[in-house]
Amino acid sequence: MTIRAAADPAPVVSLEDAAGAIAKARRATLADRYAANSFTVEWCALPALEHIVAEWRALAAHAVEPNVFYEPAFLLAAAPVLGRDAGAMLVWSGGASRHLLGLFPARIEQRRYGLKLPILVGLTHPYGPLGVPLVDRAAFEPVIAAFFAHLAAEATLPGLALLPFLPEHGPFAAALDPLLRRGGMPIADFNRHQRALLAPGAERSRYVEHAIGRHRQKELRRKWRRLAETGAVLITAATEPAAVGRALDDFLTVEAGGWKGKAGTAIADHEDVLRFIVTAIGDLAMEGKAAINRILVDGRAIAAAIVLHSGRFAWLWKIAYDEAFARYSPGVMLTVEVTRELLDEASVTRVDSCATANHSMIDHLWRERLALCDRLIAVRPHPPFALARTLEGLRAMFVAQAKNIRARFGH
Repeated sequence: MTIRAAADPAPVVSLEDAAGAIAKARRATLADRYAANSFTVEWCALPALEHIVAEWRALAAHAVEPNVFYEPAFLLAAAPVLGRDAGAMLVWSGGASRHLLGLFPARIEQRRYGLKLPILVGLTHPYGPLGVPLVDRAAFEPVIAAFFAHLAAEATLPGLALLPFLPEHGPFAAALDPLLRRGGMPIADFNRHQRALLAPGAERSRYVEHAIGRHRQKELRRKWRRLAETGAVLITAATEPAAVGRALDDFLTVEAGGWKGKAGTAIADHEDVLRFIVTAIGDLAMEGKAAINRILVDGRAIAAAIVLHSGRFAWLWKIAYDEAFARYSPGVMLTVEVTRELLDEASVTRVDSCATANHSMIDHLWRERLALCDRLIAVRPHPPFALARTLEGLRAMFVAQAKNIRARFGH
């Protein structure tokens, strides 16, 4: 199958559209250079990706949509714990000096819903809640096309694909939707939801003030004063690798002392998960992509937040606070301080909260929303799509009910 994105005839545009027209023409030219029949597509187990880390990092730096959870520092650390049976579809450019242009992490499930129903499922997990693949921005449309063309043509691969936690908007979605329509590939979306997003645009200087209002600002100032009465208060931001390591110890201690520790779900309660997190955060810190903010009282952390970075995007990945200080709302206090810091970083255009939908705290502070869904796609004409669609719908319903029950009766 050959998929080619040809350049359109040169349009007549107004001055304000000139930049967009230039970008479109550049994409078309590069897409023409990277015709789908010039790609090499291969499946590779996650541990085997270690030998292409340099190419992988270069792809992450040029991805049309950054995803820190699919970068080598994070994904290779997670693989022994959460991706033992996983791999990635790699899309390479043709020619003598090939380049990695696409990386689609996934696992191939031979059974799903208790039935023999092969399906390729994008790799996400509780510590990596985003499923947009890494695709080079210079040729993302033909790369996505080449990925699906390979799935459709390779009989040894499943005829069904499920891409969880996929953004409904953005460059990847904008390229994917028309491709699926042109290919006549049936789709069904599940688990559609929105989570808090910080995307201030030009409104950065007074974003926090507008978001929380005067009354809540006054209340926060009062709580800061009351907290200061308990001891010397210090707000810190660790960005250097050694400092990040020490701050991570504080985060793990605070988390283990809270409800997650009581429930046995804290990171420190599981040796393999702890090893993965320490390795991933340490390696990301070495690349300048991890920061940990803390509130200290008399030198002891009462709240800590881990922020991950990739390109122009960031993720407020984890936050924990000492429940003995709950009356002061240290989680809210720290989130506000982290928000101010991120707003001061002009290079950061978007911050994903990584929170659940309708989160009681962050939804009131961050006003934008990231729309996500799990997308089921039939890549070949006659897979058991109707059965998979029905069963995935039932599965999504049961998962939603379980979440509601947990929310109603506690953590």
